[in-house]
Amino acid sequence: MKEVRLVDVARVLQSKGSLVLTTTPATSIPDVCSKMRMHSVGALVVSRDGRHVDGMISERDIVVGMARDGEKVFRQTAGQLMTRSVYTCTPSDSIKRAMELMTNHRVRHLPVVEDERLVGLISIGDVVKDRLKELELETNVLRDVYLAGH
Repeated sequence: MKEVRLVDVARVLQSKGSLVLTTTPATSIPDVCSKMRMHSVGALVVSRDGRHVDGMISERDIVVGMARDGEKVFRQTAGQLMTRSVYTCTPSDSIKRAMELMTNHRVRHLPVVEDERLVGLISIGDVVKDRLKELELETNVLRDVYLAGH
């Protein structure tokens, strides 16, 4: 059976934009928290140069750090707390593949990388929003076909 290609990641980036909020490994955790709050995001890509992925720092990383180190976490840096093993996708990956990566590895954010360069970031919210749009389109097409037949 042929796999139905839902929508590719490039289409999601086209819809949401390709701006990626990054921070450096040397950024203090209080500054990371401030940036996340200011931009209402749950994660930042950690990058020394803004073009390559060194890691990800998320709310989860900070909470785990707090549980382990207590208030000492606020004297640490993004590089000390970040997740180093980052799952990524490419603009040409299917949304299905992105959903599988997020589900299987329990991550909510995927940096989008092309030719080893950071070109975007998608979240589980972006994927769900896009999939809902796709389902709405399918429903409308089926309704139109049904109504045309009656």
